[in-house]
Parts: sequence; C-alpha cells; structure tokens
Amino acid sequence: MADTNFPDEWLARSLEGVLSPELLVELRTKAQPGQTLWEALVAQKVVNDDQILTALSTRFRLKLADVKDVDPGIKEKVPEQLARRYHVLPLRITDSFLEVATANPFDLDAEKTLAFATAREIRMQLLAPSKINEKLDELYRPEKALDKVFQQMEGSTDLVQVVEDKGPDEIAVSEEQASQRPIVRLVDLIISEAILARSSDIHIEPEEGGVAVRYRIDGVLRQQMKIPRQAGLPLISRIKIMSSLDIADRLRPQDGRARVAVNGQPIDLRVSTLPAALGEKVVIRILDSRATVKTLDSLGLSPDEVERIGRLLENHEGILLVTGPTGSGKTTTLYSCINQIKSEGVNIVTVEDPVEYRIQGIVQVQVQEKAGLTFASALRSILRQDPNVVLVGEIRDRETAQIAVQASLTGHLVLSTLHTNDAANAVTRLVDIGVEAYKIAAALRGVVAQRLMRKLCLTCKEVWMEAPPDRLKRWIPKGTPLYRAAGCPDCAMTGYRGRFSIMEVLTITPEVERRIAGGEPAEQIATAARRGGMKSLWDSGLAHVLRGESTVDELMRVVDVPQEDEVEAAPAPAGRRPSSGMPASRGTPAPPPGTFAAPPAASPAEPLAAHFDLLEEPPRARASGPHGELAVKVLLVDDEDSLRKVMRDLLERDGYNVSEARDGVQALDQIDRVGPDIIVLDLNLPGLDGYGVLSHLRSRPATASIPVIVLTAKGDEDNEVRVFELGADDFLTKPFRARALSARLEAVLGRRR
Repeated sequence: MADTNFPDEWLARSLEGVLSPELLVELRTKAQPGQTLWEALVAQKVVNDDQILTALSTRFRLKLADVKDVDPGIKEKVPEQLARRYHVLPLRITDSFLEVATANPFDLDAEKTLAFATAREIRMQLLAPSKINEKLDELYRPEKALDKVFQQMEGSTDLVQVVEDKGPDEIAVSEEQASQRPIVRLVDLIISEAILARSSDIHIEPEEGGVAVRYRIDGVLRQQMKIPRQAGLPLISRIKIMSSLDIADRLRPQDGRARVAVNGQPIDLRVSTLPAALGEKVVIRILDSRATVKTLDSLGLSPDEVERIGRLLENHEGILLVTGPTGSGKTTTLYSCINQIKSEGVNIVTVEDPVEYRIQGIVQVQVQEKAGLTFASALRSILRQDPNVVLVGEIRDRETAQIAVQASLTGHLVLSTLHTNDAANAVTRLVDIGVEAYKIAAALRGVVAQRLMRKLCLTCKEVWMEAPPDRLKRWIPKGTPLYRAAGCPDCAMTGYRGRFSIMEVLTITPEVERRIAGGEPAEQIATAARRGGMKSLWDSGLAHVLRGESTVDELMRVVDVPQEDEVEAAPAPAGRRPSSGMPASRGTPAPPPGTFAAPPAASPAEPLAAHFDLLEEPPRARASGPHGELAVKVLLVDDEDSLRKVMRDLLERDGYNVSEARDGVQALDQIDRVGPDIIVLDLNLPGLDGYGVLSHLRSRPATASIPVIVLTAKGDEDNEVRVFELGADDFLTKPFRARALSARLEAVLGRRR
C-alpha cells in the first residue's frame, strides 16, 4: 500500500518526543483507508488516549472534555449528520456559544460549518476519537448503547413473566407501552442476573449522566452497570407495567408486586418506586417463594443463643418479638422459630405482607390493603379460628399492637417483628405506638434483636498480620488469630460469601418485668437484662470474629463499638470531652497548646504535604464543641488514610466528634448510622464518587439539610459551580492550611444555625 498522509498529520509534530520519522512512515504504510494518525497510534499501542490528550492539552492549553455534562436536549440543536460528519460531540449550548468535544481542534472547516449552522461561537475541547464514537451513539442512537450493555451481560438464563388472573374490574395495560424489544430484554437480563448472583434487592437509581443499576449481595450494594439516561424512563416504565403500577404517575411513591420464573423457578418481586430529584428510583425486593425454611442451628447462631431462643419458644402464651432494621433477616428467624414449634397438634396461622416462604401444615394469610384486609382486620379474624400460635409479619400501628397484646394475654403465643435498633428499645417502640407499659410487661416473653454479618470466603481468607486498633484490644485476647478478606473469583473479589446472624436475646426476668411496668428507659431495661444473662450484639459478633468466621472490619460495619466500654478502658485527659465514636488517645496526654502532634509517617510515594499544609499552628484545644455546646459530629469522607488521620486528629483536638468513611458507599452507611451534623466530602472516591454521595444526600428528606463541605484537588471554576449546584455548602481545595478546615466548619455551622 502506498504511503498516504493522515487527515490529522499535524498530530505528528505534537508527539515529536514519542513519534519518530521512521515510525510515522511505518504507520502510514500500515494505515487502513480513512484511519487517522490518532487511531493508528492507539491501535499499534504506541501510546494510549490519555497520553495523547495530556500532551495536546499541555502544549496547546486546551481543556479536556467532561462527557458527564452532555445535555441530552442538545441533539435537537445540532443535527446528528453534522456531528458525525465532522466527528464532534456536542456538549453544551447557550445563546452565545456551542461547546463541542473533538479529536482535531484545528479543523477550521468543522468550526466554520458548525458556527454557520448554529449561529453561535464554537468552543472546542479535547476528547479521544473512540470516546466520541461511543458518546455519539448514546446521544443520538441509544439503542446501540443498549446493545453494548447486552454484550457485557450473560443471556443464558430464561426469564418468563408469570401473568396472574386479573378480575374483570382491572384495567389491562396496553402492550404497546412496553413493546420495545431492547427495553424488555434489558429488564429481563437485569432481574435474571440479580437472581443468579444471590441478590436480595435491585436498586435502579437515576443519577448524573445515566441510570445506575446496583445489586444488594450479602447485604452490601454493588454497582453492576450504568445505562444511558435516554433508556432510563422506558426501563422504569417497563418495571412498573410488570408490577401493575401507574406509569403515568411519576410524582407519588407506588408499591406493587410481580411474579417471574427464572429457568422454571417461580420468583416473587416486590417493587417500590420513589420520586427523586433526577427521576424515579425503583427498588425491587427478590423473594424466592420456594426457598427452604431454615432451622435455628443453620442460621449460624452460637449454642447459647439457640438454647435461649428455644426456651422462649416453650411458652404457650405471650409475645416474642424479633427486631432489627430492614434486611436484617427478621422474617427468616421467625420462620425458623415456626419450623421448630410446628407439629400436628399445633394450629399455626400467619398474616404477612408478602408471604415470603410457603410452609406445609400452617395457614398463611396475605395482606390485601386495597380489599380492606389489613394486619389488624386479619388478626382480629384469625383469633376466631382458635389458633395456638399467631405470626404477625410486622406490628406497624396501634391497632395491630393492641390486638396482638390482647391475644397474647388470652392464651395465644404471638410472634412478630418491630423496627428498632436493639432489644430493649422494642419496649420504647411499643409505648410510642400506644400500648400501656403494664400490658407490655405482662405480655412480653422475650425480644430478639439481630443483624446479619458477612461470612469470610473459605477459598481466599487470609490471616491478618496487622495488630487490631487500640480501642479493640481489650476485647481480643493476645495471640488470637484474626483473618481478613482477600478476594477471589468464588466471592466476586469481595472476600465474603454468605451471611450469618448475630443476636441479642432479651429474656423477661422478674426484674426486667418490673422495670418495664414502671416505665423506665431502655438503658435501665438493658442493664437489668444483662444481669439476667443477655449478651449484646457486639459480644455475639465478636465471638464469630474470634472463631475466624468473619473480620473485625465487618463487625465494625454492622455494630457500633460499645461506648461505655471505651470510656472505661481509656479515660479522656482532663479538660477534654471524649468523642462518642472514638476514645481519646490511649495513655497519651493531649498535646500542649501551640503544638501539633505529628501524624504517622506517610509513604514516600504519597507525601502529606501534597494535600495538607502542616506549618500552621493549631488553635487551643477545647473542652466541648466549637460553639460551647455538645461536640459536633463530623463525618470525614476521603480515600487517603493518612490525610484522613491528620484531619481527624486536628478536629478531635478542637472538640469535634469525628467519624470516617473511605468511599461513597461506606459514607452513606455511616450517615444513616451516625447521623452527622456536618460532612467533609472528597470528590475523587472509589466506586460511588463524591458527586453521587452529594446527590443522594440532597434527594433524601432525612439528609437534605446536612451541611456538606466539598474537599477536592479539582479547583477549576466549572467543578466549583457543579458542586454548588448539587447542594454543597462550601468548597475547599487541596492543599489547604490546617486552620482553614476548622474555620470553614465553624462558618458553615454558624450559617446553618
């Protein structure tokens, strides 16, 4: 083939240090018709896209394009034919200018034609040719982008929607609204892949630049894919049609259910929609109706816990409650209890929403609120059926609670669930609902609070060579082998596979009964229960860690370190209020005023000076928060451990109560568990970045008002404007001086007050 010049021959002069004349001649000889020099260099692996972009940006001072900011409506202003002809990606358009991404910023013909066609000034930014092609398909041909998603997913499963018989009064949904084959196929693949991956939930969340699909596996969310935003609305509409929801109503939360079959196995889906700032969020709970009911022994409990629950089940009347947050395995534990007491001579009736497990030999009632069959009405009718044991899926309101208590006082054993943090607070919750304390004391037989911890993968778990944190040493005997999660293909590189239960079993002793009847607070009830032999959730989980079944990190993710034990183990130095989440430095007095305690030595590859100026003298330590009140809770979110350590030491000396998170997912979990007063958020985080965390916070009513200070090395104007548009309260760039962070915290908190 004869040598030919490339259309972007100018690029050769910009890469003189990398591209020799001999190599250029060779590339011309091997070039395919119509191929550019950029594409040839990448194809021959001489350089990659990032290296070329860096060289061009540095030499010509051109801005690199951010494809996350593409305006979907811009395709109406810039025709597809024009964009593909000149190989440019339209980014943003205003009344005066058009921003485009291009791999050839010196194409004057393209600049003049675009300026004439749009009647605007053209501003060019740099982007790799392969990225331009990909984003052009997403913008103008979303069906092609979906094809790429399909290629990344396995399509070997067979998912069939099971259509149940509908009454004559129900309106049939038009099939034309869900007839697009790519969308139908995408929904089928998402659900079937989630089921095969052992997911308990599917989260479909609109966010900046697309729609994220995340699976909850072993209690932890993992982002599986991100589909183009243009496919988000049809995707959600398809799911709503499957679950018989109103696809036209996008302003109100809706709940529905559907049934599908994966490889012939029937699966029930419980669907919930929630209007959010960027569109509807959909959560699909996966319920395997044919799942085997487990025994108490198979839940991973210790022999002592099995024995204590067994003694509670020997009661013939009274209430037994299982408490914990959503997804903590309460229903599984209840069914395990039912399985243990089930016999031919016992009449067991359940009322549930939905019926998650189907068991032979018991009567199971499905709540139908639209038909008037609520928990309370069903329970009232069940009591006329002469049951020995009644299982109520959840006590949600006063009427249900009072009927359950009355049933337990008249010779029935009632099992149910509540949403509380621990066992003792179940009493407080029942009082809040409206049940009298003396009735609770007479009816309650026991409370089981539980959580689920991830089990170490047996294939890849490794001995943990590091010493545990100082605040944990009192619970871990010296010389006890601990393990850490390594990661392998068997566990999807997470280091964990499967879960087990940890429990806090509160048995009603005479002392506990007196305290409940007297209306004493939960702390006093818990103290009396511990004297009666109750072990805390921390103790239960710690026993599994010491047996090598899980890790210290997993225990601390699920359960808070006991605060009372921390204070007893390490009394705070005089003049300083101990933080609630972290003890004072053990055995080390607070540094005198005017000095700065040296942080741990940073690795040479990542000097702290690159991010934090340690030359500034810190302010005098305070005995309380920055405004003379109780210590303010600060959550530090940054993936650099050394920088986070320095910031924590600085803020704790100023009297703040500091918690930490190293990535976006962990940050959201900490926010729900700790309830911080203010958040210091880095943008560049692994997995879910700072933009995503900020969007989540501002879209949830419970966290929308928490002030956020964004901390980033990206100090450009566009980035600053973007974080303020997402709802940030302040913007601090790295590097910064030591006192700047405290000053910003005080300023933001002062404005909020």
